[in-house]
Amino acid sequence: MKSIASILFFLFFLQIGFSQDHASSDVYSTSKGAIDGYDPVAYFTEKQAVKGQKNIVYEWQNAQWHFASEENKAAFIQDTEKYAPQYGGYCAYGWAQGYAAKTEGRAWSVVEDKLYLNYNSKVKSTWDEDQKAFIKKADAEYQKASTKKGN
Repeated sequence: MKSIASILFFLFFLQIGFSQDHASSDVYSTSKGAIDGYDPVAYFTEKQAVKGQKNIVYEWQNAQWHFASEENKAAFIQDTEKYAPQYGGYCAYGWAQGYAAKTEGRAWSVVEDKLYLNYNSKVKSTWDEDQKAFIKKADAEYQKASTKKGN
């Protein structure tokens, strides 16, 4: 059953244009900013997805990161690696399958003090079934793609 789900997931992402190589940008970003304008620090401090303010911005890795408060912005600047989402904010489950996929800020989890985002709540449900195994796969796939890209 899981293999059928993986195949359907793979076909779905091929249909909407995902690439096996690293995404064109190292950070998932939209016109609203990195990770679609969500505040990466709020996932840790408020334990929820919070949209950042348009006027509280920090540029990092060629992306505009938005924050709900100046305190969150300062925390991010002080310890960027702690608060930045894994895989540049692309879907963690997608990377476990070898693909960079966009994410929805409300589909998230913090595992061992690291932020992971998912494509949507349905994909997050699959991700939640075996996060540790998916993280191991995603780490390997992301590293392989980064090496191929020359990062």
